[in-house]
Amino acid sequence: MTTLLICALLAVLMPYLAKAPVAFAMNKLDGYDNKHPREQQSKLTGFGARALAAHQNCFESLAVFAVALATVLGTNNVHQVTELLAITYIIARVLYCVFYYLNLDVLRSLSWLVGLAAAVAMIVVCL
Repeated sequence: MTTLLICALLAVLMPYLAKAPVAFAMNKLDGYDNKHPREQQSKLTGFGARALAAHQNCFESLAVFAVALATVLGTNNVHQVTELLAITYIIARVLYCVFYYLNLDVLRSLSWLVGLAAAVAMIVVCL
């Protein structure tokens, strides 16, 4: 169960860690505007816009993974397969962000698909 809890912690922290490149890009855009950050974020282009999209997608993906974790824990299916799927999800999501930052759209989409498939597989294993 420790593996699943570590993956849960990483998944929860990922959107906030993914904010760092956004803040970097915002700072390069006339300094970080803490009074109107969303307005400033809407002006980001290139790397900054991609970093913002990766950051936002981390929040979106967290809901799917949370349901998968709840299903695994709720059905008492904590075993090597579900733990490996959770690790796969985390790795895929980290790669998703990296590929987004580097503008590698095909690899980004593939890592998104792997992450989604890993979360869905966690639920399917519990059936």
